[in-house]
Amino acid sequence: MTIATTSTEETYHPAVFRAPSFHDRRARFAAGEDNPRAYLERCLEVIAKREAEVRAFTVVNVEGAQQAADESAERWREGRPLSPIDGMPIGIKDLIETKDMPTEMGCAALKGNFPRRDSAAVWALREAGAVILGKTVTAELGGAHPGPTRNPFDPARTPGGSSSGSAAAVGAGMVPVAIGTQVGGSIIRPASYCGNVALKPSQGAINRGERQTTSQSTHGVHAGSIEDMWQVAAEIVARVGGDRGTSGLSGPMAPPAARRPDSLVVVETAGLSELDGPSQQAFDGVLARLRGAGVTLLDRRSLPEAEAFECAIAEADPICNAVIAWENRWIYRDLANRGAEAISPRAMTLLERAEAMTPADYRAALAARAEAQARQARLAQFADALLTLGAPGPAPVMPEDKPGTPLAPRPNGRASFNYPASMLFAPAVTVPLCAVAGLPLGVQFMGLPGQDAQVAGIARWALESLDPVAVA
Repeated sequence: MTIATTSTEETYHPAVFRAPSFHDRRARFAAGEDNPRAYLERCLEVIAKREAEVRAFTVVNVEGAQQAADESAERWREGRPLSPIDGMPIGIKDLIETKDMPTEMGCAALKGNFPRRDSAAVWALREAGAVILGKTVTAELGGAHPGPTRNPFDPARTPGGSSSGSAAAVGAGMVPVAIGTQVGGSIIRPASYCGNVALKPSQGAINRGERQTTSQSTHGVHAGSIEDMWQVAAEIVARVGGDRGTSGLSGPMAPPAARRPDSLVVVETAGLSELDGPSQQAFDGVLARLRGAGVTLLDRRSLPEAEAFECAIAEADPICNAVIAWENRWIYRDLANRGAEAISPRAMTLLERAEAMTPADYRAALAARAEAQARQARLAQFADALLTLGAPGPAPVMPEDKPGTPLAPRPNGRASFNYPASMLFAPAVTVPLCAVAGLPLGVQFMGLPGQDAQVAGIARWALESLDPVAVA
């Protein structure tokens, strides 16, 4: 495993930086030139070096991981690995249950919560031989209140939320893969900020186990490579499928081949108004490279159906927030009733908003969401996928809450480029194609529900074929 320097003394450039990968070590494992225990120890060395600054983990199960890595190494020696990810160290977002580590969800009310059971995805990963290394920090309850994690490229900046620890652990070179979740923007945005490849799959494509409580939430994968990203998702689904009532992730077990798209629809979203000049310049550079590669780019000015789609997603932020608030109302109320400081003031704000809603408000949000989904479906005849940024710029400086003043707004960054994929139930893959002021900025590809493999192939092609863009 080669890990590029991620010191905060260095500036980030996507052509130079390489997050850790696992798929390219398998031949060396099979040849006896490397083994999963040695790979794990290299990960632990990076954690020892960087964790005090990055704070990506709530707990690291060193002894359990070493035992699992030794067992994997023996299987590789005997030529009987359980899967292509046998021996891969993986971090698990601390919203997801693990039998050997607490699941506290970044919430004071759940301090000490230890269900001693594995979520479906974690069980599947263990069955595939993966090494469950630790629990990664989440924003409180997967919401807006940040945890202690800092951006691996600048500790003054946010890593994004709520999968902050998962994104930062990969970006810092601690693990090749970490599992995250998204209900609004919690996979794609932190991946963009931390220089990850990431998959937010079609709704229901990866079994959420005990977390099937909100209609937009998904499990997803942060990784250092497209190959590891896809292989982990595929191995989970091969063992536990998707959510109840769904067919699960569709596509090959092996990572999809790179595929150049014939045409893409460039989507502005509400995030365009938030975009700074250098980030727009970087995105324009990506668009120029796509045109140079022979890809036809369509947008709202050239395609009436794209204009109708843009109008349908213009209010994605309030639509998603209404759905999320209503569906989390009873969970938050139960936790709030446990005491004055059981949940944060930010969570209380969400609860108050939810308790002011009516069933009619929720129905209206669902109707608007369904209309946006219908508008996206009409675009399918014109392009292979949709294209936009992963975030409205590089990671912002993380604000501090000060006593006696209003809470700092959006401490995890803005999700305006991410809400559409969540409300559309669409697969989205982000790839690190840009750097702005020495920090990562991801580019996001989206497809119709069920087109996960197609989108992953397009994203892989872009990552392998396009020169990245860096703007000072």
